[in-house]
Amino acid sequence: MVSASQSLSLKEKPMKEKLTQIALSYGRAAFAAVLALYLAGETSPKALLAAAVAAVAGPALKALDPNAKEFGRGSK
Repeated sequence: MVSASQSLSLKEKPMKEKLTQIALSYGRAAFAAVLALYLAGETSPKALLAAAVAAVAGPALKALDPNAKEFGRGSK
């Protein structure tokens, strides 16, 4: 028999894995943008940070949009 505390941890595990996958996806996007800018010769930390922020801004805004049905707050 599964106790209440064990069943709660079983329910949370998929959400934790999902959040980990989301974080990895955003991290890859930011890394790719920074790498592209760096390989183009830009070495300013401020510019590289701006590229990382810009890389995740679009997907982050879409994820927060309740009208986005594909994914984000409005998805099932």
